[in-house]
Amino acid sequence: MTEVLVVDLDHTLLRSDMLYESFWSAFSRDWRSPLQSALALFQGKAALKQYLSVSSQVDVKTLPYDEGVIAYIEAWRDAGGRTALVTASDNGIAQDICAHLNLFDEAYGSNGIENLKGARKARFLIDKYGEKNFSYMGDSEADLAVWKHASRAIIVNGSEALKKRAASVAVEFENLHTHTVKVGSYLRAVRPHQWMKNILVFLPMLAAHQIDGSSFFSSFLAFISFSLVASSVYVLNDLLDLDADRAHPRKCSRPFASGSIPIASGTWMAIGLFVVGVAIALFLGPTFFSVMVGYYVLTTAYSLYLKRRIVVDICVLAGLYTMRIVAGGAATDINLSVWLLAFSIFFFLSLAAVKRQAELVDNVKQGKLTATGRGYHVDDLPIISMVSISAGYVAVLVMALYVNSPSVVEMYARPNALWGVCAILLYWITRTVMLAHRGWMHDDPVVYAAKDRQSQMTFAVILGFVVAGVI
Repeated sequence: MTEVLVVDLDHTLLRSDMLYESFWSAFSRDWRSPLQSALALFQGKAALKQYLSVSSQVDVKTLPYDEGVIAYIEAWRDAGGRTALVTASDNGIAQDICAHLNLFDEAYGSNGIENLKGARKARFLIDKYGEKNFSYMGDSEADLAVWKHASRAIIVNGSEALKKRAASVAVEFENLHTHTVKVGSYLRAVRPHQWMKNILVFLPMLAAHQIDGSSFFSSFLAFISFSLVASSVYVLNDLLDLDADRAHPRKCSRPFASGSIPIASGTWMAIGLFVVGVAIALFLGPTFFSVMVGYYVLTTAYSLYLKRRIVVDICVLAGLYTMRIVAGGAATDINLSVWLLAFSIFFFLSLAAVKRQAELVDNVKQGKLTATGRGYHVDDLPIISMVSISAGYVAVLVMALYVNSPSVVEMYARPNALWGVCAILLYWITRTVMLAHRGWMHDDPVVYAAKDRQSQMTFAVILGFVVAGVI
């Protein structure tokens, strides 16, 4: 019998883990799936994998395959060797991947009763191909049981400890290093560039002209708490949105979607960031803690369901921005102005609509009729554009009415200077919508504005008008 190259799937052929892939895919489709997964686990891990395989909707065409491993398999086939995909993942997934890649002569996976891993996989391969009559490519300690019976052990991106143990049990062994997990990838996953949104917690202190050490310290702690909890949500959202991100021209490079860091790590990251952020929130008092819990619940609902509901999604996004301002007021015990809240709601509704507008423009360029993972069609683009600009203009109108209110005279030495803010905002909102219309806008207008030179100059001028009004 010709020697067969047997290849494992998780973290070998695939820079990911199908158990986690299918879990998060099922969770994104039905919020009840974690409970149903727990029930399935009582019947064994193979039953859990079968349940998740049926309940999930993973697109095998966009999974992060390891190009180095694929090149090795292709070279083996070119030399006339046979290949087989044998994995502990469910057999249905194994067959789908086998059909998509067209790299394997056969494929086998867990069948809902037997979990094809470790010693069970070793017995299966011995029965199928014979003792020492196959080479095995794997990545974990569970594969040591298989390497004992293989003619050659091929270790993919293994640790030094695993390499030593494999060398002690295998007749021959080979190391295949295809990629390295970098610390920078973990940093990218928590999206520190998005933390600039949380500067909004300082706005109540600044708007009330209550700039003192105590208020600043409380606002700073609120900023840290919000950043950690928000990063937890970003990680959770990336895990729930894997298929949509992989179908997106820019989001496909995100760490979890690209496979640059393990999905399993993301699960623990989401939990750890949330726990630390909530601990700080508790220190700031029950009101701030309640706002943070409300923010987390709303963002989780958004990730699981609301982001797929037209109009509701942009209203929720506007509300989440405004909640940062509410949190800042709760942390410093400052009563928020109705003017500030009204301005925030309309202004951030405009930015949320711009975000959807940019996505739809991208879809038009790619020839797609719908936005992946969203409820919009490309035909909705004119309406979303109108929402973007009209909500922004209403925000400027609220600002203009505020400039004319009696409270401004009490707080500002030169309130007429604030009319300059209205004029600049009109320019910036119109330009932002125009950039999105032309397809020049990144997905998040806040991040784009922070990097855009003209936006930076615009906000500097706005700050100048505010300062001129105060002194």
